[in-house]
Amino acid sequence: MEALRRSGYDGPLTLIGDEPHPPYDRPPVSKQLLSGEWEAERLLLRPTEEYTELDVQLRLGVPARALDTEAHRVRLADGTDVPYDSLVVATGARARALPGTAGVSGVHVLRTVDDALTLRAALADRPRLVIVGGGFVGAEAASVARSFDCEVTLITTGEAPLSDVVGPVLADALAEVHREHGVRLVTGTRVTGLLTEGGRVTGVRTDGGPAGEASVPADVVLVGIGALPNTEWLAGSGLPLGDGVECDSRLYAGHDVWAAGDVASWPDAVSGTRLRIEHRTNAAEQGRAVAANILAGPEAAADFRTVPYVWSDQYGLRLQVFGLARGAGETQVVDGDPAQRKFTAVRIRDGRVVAALGMGMFRQLRTLRELVAEHAPWQPESLTC
Repeated sequence: MEALRRSGYDGPLTLIGDEPHPPYDRPPVSKQLLSGEWEAERLLLRPTEEYTELDVQLRLGVPARALDTEAHRVRLADGTDVPYDSLVVATGARARALPGTAGVSGVHVLRTVDDALTLRAALADRPRLVIVGGGFVGAEAASVARSFDCEVTLITTGEAPLSDVVGPVLADALAEVHREHGVRLVTGTRVTGLLTEGGRVTGVRTDGGPAGEASVPADVVLVGIGALPNTEWLAGSGLPLGDGVECDSRLYAGHDVWAAGDVASWPDAVSGTRLRIEHRTNAAEQGRAVAANILAGPEAAADFRTVPYVWSDQYGLRLQVFGLARGAGETQVVDGDPAQRKFTAVRIRDGRVVAALGMGMFRQLRTLRELVAEHAPWQPESLTC
């Protein structure tokens, strides 16, 4: 919206959102908001009055339910239709649920402001917390929960939290950080269901894992096992749907519809794969790119290029990642020592640098970012950082 206005667009703009809150910054949800360091108002991207200044009509708390691409109309949950000339689908993603958790008290996900506030209230009672999943959400929530002095058990199918992102060597170092702060890690283990009593969770069942631990008691369970793109409302619209809205390289989906953020899937020329990235920086970059492409028109629209970036705050440490680290092959430490929580490293796939990551050495990490952007061959002898 801001990019459109800055570029001279003076026509009508409507923002439709399923949450009652104005747009807010999502990364602090699992960090400062969950910990209580910030309150929800601090997450707002803009004060409400600035939307009036931008002449944006807000339709909040009313989800989109259907899209008619022929008539160029969005049907809302309250039955009203919103016409458009160009539509940007930025419906994001929702937390993936663990089967059998619906309606069970004490089971949480962590995706929205309201999720964080509800979980924060539960953590204040210092419960036994079981976290299902060893990704960014699970690792960050473990850090916050320990600051509440909760008893925390983190269960992951991986070898350690974030092992698929950072590789085994760095994952071992991060796992040690969690253990030092009192988190019990149950690795190589899958949660298969819940234990309940009177409609409230009392623990989780597992496949046993390497330790043969068939169940883990819990007062509160946080499920952090990924996210699903919000595309159900687009069924029957004629848009290409798969793992998100399947755009072309310009983020164009056809029928005067564009997509941006967690819901957008596009072919990446550098990696040669179709990407869908759930990071805040990517969403912001795509929003600006789509605004420029709408004004240029599909024929003159530019391909979207990015070097993905994400950061994670845990126990006062910040892990930063450039590129496509998940599932890459080899990890090479470039500088520093992971055991000292100060390092840079690269992840390599097919002999090329696909990601750079680091902790406490951001200047050196920025240098490695260029290798990621170029998808450069891994040549350690040529490094000067």
